[in-house]
Parts: sequence; C-alpha cells; structure tokens
Amino acid sequence: MDLDQLAQTAAAMTQPSKGILAADESTGTIKKRFDAIGVESTPDNRRDYRELLFRSTEAMQNHISGVILYDETIRQTAKDGTPLVKLIEQTGAIPGIKVDLGAKPLPFCPGETITEGLDGLRERLTEYSDLGARFAKWRAVIDIGEGIPTWTAVKANAHALARYAALCQEQSVVPIVEPEVLMDGAHDINRCATVTEFVLKAVFQELYEQRVVLEGMVLKPNMVIAGKKSPQQASVDEVAEKTLKVLKRCVPSAVPGIAFLSGGQSDEEATAHLDAMNRIGGVPWRLTFSYGRALQAAPQRAWSGKPENVEAAQRAFAHRARMNGLASMGQWTSDLEKVAA
Repeated sequence: MDLDQLAQTAAAMTQPSKGILAADESTGTIKKRFDAIGVESTPDNRRDYRELLFRSTEAMQNHISGVILYDETIRQTAKDGTPLVKLIEQTGAIPGIKVDLGAKPLPFCPGETITEGLDGLRERLTEYSDLGARFAKWRAVIDIGEGIPTWTAVKANAHALARYAALCQEQSVVPIVEPEVLMDGAHDINRCATVTEFVLKAVFQELYEQRVVLEGMVLKPNMVIAGKKSPQQASVDEVAEKTLKVLKRCVPSAVPGIAFLSGGQSDEEATAHLDAMNRIGGVPWRLTFSYGRALQAAPQRAWSGKPENVEAAQRAFAHRARMNGLASMGQWTSDLEKVAA
C-alpha cells in the first residue's frame, strides 16, 4: 500500500471544478438506456458511445477528474485501436473501475439486498490495476420502506463496503465507497435524513474496524432528499441544508472529498442541489459530483446512435459537465441552463 499515492489520487479525483463521470453501466443497464433512444446494445455501439464521451475534449479536460468504467469498457479499444483507458488518460482524467457484482436478495430480509463480489476481488484488483485503473467503485443499496432498512441489511452492506475498501487500498487503488439510500419510495426528507445518518455511521465504523485509511478514499453518498412518490417534496435549500447536517454528523474530516450520486434526480435538480451545498460551504471536504444519468441523459438523446450526431452529443455532454463543474464551486445559476448546449 502506497499511502502517498492513495492520498494524491483521492485529492485529484475531487479537485476544484471537476467531478467523476460514472460510465460503469452494466450491459443490462445500458441496454435500457439504448432502448430508450432506439439504439441496439451491441459491443460496437457501446464502444462508440463511450468513445464519443472520452473524446469530448472540452468536457473531459476541464470538468472531469475521473471515469468509472465497466469490465467490458476497460478492455475495449477505440476505432483507431487506442485503448479507451488511454483516451481517458490523455485528457488528464483518471480511469477507474466498478468491481462489485451487483446487489442480490439478502436472505431472511424481504425487500433488502446485499452487494456481492468480495470473492476473488484481490486478484481482480490486480488485473484492473494492470489495465490502468487507479480507483475502484462498490455500491451498496439501502431501500426505505415499511420496516426497512433493518440493522441486518445495513450492517452486512457496511461490512462489505469496508472489506472492499481495505482490499483496494492494499493494492494502492483508491476506493469509492458508495452507500446509496434509494429515493424510490414515498418517504419524506426527514425519514431519508434519519436512514442516511444511520447508514453512514455504520459504514464509517466498519471502515475504522477494517483499518481503511480515510485520506485515501472518496465517499459517494446519496443526497438527503424525499422519495419520488412522496407528496412532500423539499426545496433545493432544504435538501442542501439537511444533507450537510447529516454529513457533518457522520463523515470524519480526514476524508478528502465527497462525490455525490444523482440517484434518479433530473439533470438540473442534481446540479442545483450540489450548487446549493457549495454555496453554504463551511465543510472540511471537497463537495463534487459522480453522476451517471445526470451527465449522460442529454448526450444520449442527442447521439441516438447516429455518427452524424457525435458532435451534438459532445456539446450536450460538455454543457452538463460544465454546469456541474460550476456547481462544485457554488457558481452555477439556473440562467446558465438556458444557454444552448
């Protein structure tokens, strides 16, 4: 384990005005995205789409610090034979890799899941490091509903996250620790705050017990937000205030940065909430983004699988990356969204 390297990489991943592009959709997930725009999900189409993102110079150089890749993608080459990892590195961004094997039903806990993938992880991390990955990502999924989450589910997922993080750091790979409290239910923002605090405290206790070096990790949490089905939707300011309140109670100052997931928010909602938190400020960590859909929905629609639309898709990606880059510094305004991508 190289502590200096871990700390330097974690700091670079959360540097000012930049954030992380989550391009680690599984084959099944990206098929759903492609189905929505009428594109067949073939290896070549998936490669072409990711390549147009990574060749979007304005976005990648100015506003993207790292890219989370899927197993297929980290092994692919561009049309000209250049490894996609090299395209990312040429822009100054850092390649990373999703290493969990997905959420599976948790025995005896109806409606809850456990993320799998610890078996063989040490060997997979070695291989991914050889392929160019300098950080990794593992997502734990916590749902809110009647009687859930249970302590069983929270404890099991927190423990798996910590085990994963320790294995990453052993290989000098920065772990993104992602405990996601879902926003799919009918709960209000206060219920989300309570559950998020419960989950984060459990995660950091497990990280401590597994001897994870906090300076060499990045936290990727949900924002504290009402469920999609809740009749009581919170304002942008309330989301920002409650999210920061929970984080201050749970996250040690040694953590260098927090890169939020968008979790199903619209493009502009995810940007506005991040901006509001950075305007409040007064926190010891860098607050930035690690968005998938909130960065990619617009370029996917613009591209629609047509080569003649590549430049339009890159402009759309550059626009969303710029908006979130500004939000990561508390400099975004809704008027900027009116500017054509």
